[in-house]
This record gives sequence, structure tokens and C-alpha cells, in this order.
Amino acid sequence: MRLEGKVALLTGAASGIGAATAELFVKEGAKVVVADRNIEQARRVASALGDRALAVGVDVVIAQQISDAVGATVEAFGGLDILVNNAGLGIRGSVVSTLEEDWDRIIDVNLKSVYLCSKYAIPEIAKRGKGAIVNISSTAAMCGIPDRAAYVASKGGVAALTRSMALDHADQNIRINSIAPGVIWSSYYEKMLKEVPDPEGFVNGLKARAPINRMGQPHEIATMALFLASEESSFATGAIFTVDGGYTAR
Repeated sequence: MRLEGKVALLTGAASGIGAATAELFVKEGAKVVVADRNIEQARRVASALGDRALAVGVDVVIAQQISDAVGATVEAFGGLDILVNNAGLGIRGSVVSTLEEDWDRIIDVNLKSVYLCSKYAIPEIAKRGKGAIVNISSTAAMCGIPDRAAYVASKGGVAALTRSMALDHADQNIRINSIAPGVIWSSYYEKMLKEVPDPEGFVNGLKARAPINRMGQPHEIATMALFLASEESSFATGAIFTVDGGYTAR
């Protein structure tokens, strides 16, 4: 029960990494707020977790909705100890082919949301005397990915922002770290399988990116989030933890 008595707010928690993290946090004793634009799916996730979970509909690029989500967390569970900034979006395109509105959307969802959620969460976390923020970045923050200009820029920004936030709030005993996942199986890839001409080849190509020759699973990122949210990582802040099956080691 490594999170006994803790309250966590997780964005993008209706599926994938976010849902897996919410489930693990509850198992480890936390009360969690499952925040997502897809409120119906968020409610299904929260319902499966019982009375220690609450679903909240939130668009992470709208400040008032984020403020309301933080307020709902405090009202329901009495405070806030942990924030997991997981909401994210990916769109193909180089700087030439990416539409300006798509660029703005990715930067807003992937990067601005980290700023906004942290802006409203940190004052509440500070009231508890200590806490943790976990930002979900990507291996794209360490190396370029063809045809993903906006995505790479946004995730690189998350890594840089993590370091800056960690310095700004160290004296409040708020530890701020980031996870950089490699290829993690998700609904995003499930959708892509329906669009590609060779699904088997597509999957094999994804597996081949990692030296261990497989894709990661959401629970494998959730376990790292648990480590960073718990006291087990009490001396870690401002760090980027890569979980990618060896992809960036090449």
C-alpha cells in the first residue's frame, strides 16, 4: 500500500496508460480522480475501481475545466497529493505538411496542459506539505521521429518543463519527474491497424523498434508512475525516466 492515504488526479485516464495507472494507484491505497474528455469512459473506469475513484470530465486545454477538476478532487477526497499529466495526442506531419491548427492542438494538449494542470494542482499539493507530479513525455523527447514534428516538439517541451518545474518547487517538497515511454500498445495503434494495408507487418515493425522485440504494455508505464509518485523515489526530482525496451540505447 505504497500510496495509502494519498489522493491522485490523473488526466487522460479513461484508457491506456492513464487507466492502468489509476487502477494500480487504487490497489496501492490511493484515492484517484479519473479525468478525461471522454466522461462516459472515465465513469466506466472509475466505476470498476469502486468508491476510491471519481470520474471527472475535463478538457485539459481549458483552464476553467482544470480548475474545476482540481476543486472537485479536493471536495471529494479532502486534498491532493499527486498529479499525473498523461493526456496526449499524436498527429502525423513534418513542419511543411502539418497544418497550423494541428500544430496548435498538439502543443496545447501535450504541453500546455502540463502547464495548466500543474498551475492549479501545485497550490493544493503544497498545502499537504509534500507531493509528486509525474509528466508523461516520450522517447521522442530524446530523439527525432520522422513525420511527427509537432509531437516531437511537444514532448521535448514536456521534458524541459519537467526540469524547470522541479527546480521551482523543490523547496515546497514537491518532486516533479517525467516518464519517457517507448512504443506502448494502445487504442491509438488499434485504430491504425484498421487503416494499414499490412497489419501484421505494421505490428512487427513496431516490435522491432525495441531491442527486446516487443511493444510495451500500459501497466509497465503505470508501475514507473507508481514508483515516482511514492516515497520510494524520494530523492528523485527533475529526472526523465526512459521506459522503452532499449530503443534509445541504440
